[in-house]
Amino acid sequence: MKVAIYGQFYHKNSGAHVLTIIKAFQKKNSILVIEENYKKLVEKELDKSLGDLPTFTSIDKSYDLFISVGGDGTILKSITYVSDLGIPIAGINTGRLGFLATIQKEHISKSIARIIDGDYSISERSLLSIETTPSQENITKLNFALNEVAVNRKNTTSMIKVDTQVNGKYLTTYFSDGLIVATPTGSTGYSLSCGGPVIDPSTSNIVLTPIAPHNLSARPLVLPDDCKITLSVSGREDEFLVSLDSRIITLQIDTILRIKKAPFTIKLVQLTDESFIKTLREKLLWGEDKRN
Repeated sequence: MKVAIYGQFYHKNSGAHVLTIIKAFQKKNSILVIEENYKKLVEKELDKSLGDLPTFTSIDKSYDLFISVGGDGTILKSITYVSDLGIPIAGINTGRLGFLATIQKEHISKSIARIIDGDYSISERSLLSIETTPSQENITKLNFALNEVAVNRKNTTSMIKVDTQVNGKYLTTYFSDGLIVATPTGSTGYSLSCGGPVIDPSTSNIVLTPIAPHNLSARPLVLPDDCKITLSVSGREDEFLVSLDSRIITLQIDTILRIKKAPFTIKLVQLTDESFIKTLREKLLWGEDKRN
């Protein structure tokens, strides 16, 4: 098994967790390759060298597994490496909430042994892709998002107007701080904090969630994921922001956005005793009531 290891190193003691990961895979004679910058960060924290452990700056289809060490944000960065290669991603949660990174740091060795033994399933997650008119080079290279595509105001406290079409038909104009177009995976992220619904990731949906809408009748809207969404932004400023998960880009106010389901999916490793329902219950503390 050929395994890539990646992290952003925002969490305490991540270096020790990486050593545990390395030892667990080496016991099974796996081929390990660590992201170049992450290796330097780990070595700096541990004040020791990881030896001749090879590094990568990009990956190809020769890899069998991609290990993401961190929180959900690290998995969102991981998809920029995996892209459409179809390589399963296993998230080791060294962060806080962990809707996507569900393998707990306390159980690294046991969980890796289970993965190597095939004691897991694959949760396929849909993504969104985006095109702009005029075309933007900094979007074209990585024009996909696992959680959401969101438009936001920039350098102003004034609201923006987001004219919204679905399949070429006018839906509404959102007078708001912005608009979130989220996947089922992203429904428990930014969209949820703005009042959007929780959506099971196995469903085929897209949700539109306005950000602080001034038109009080505006509510989150769930749509089938085969629809095409067109957004046109206007406001007092000449620019606005568009974010693809954690990647933020500044666009001119006359830029048209076209959003649809991406032509590939991301494969997340899910241990056989884990599920989306269990994650909801544990992470959102559902059922934490004295009456239960």
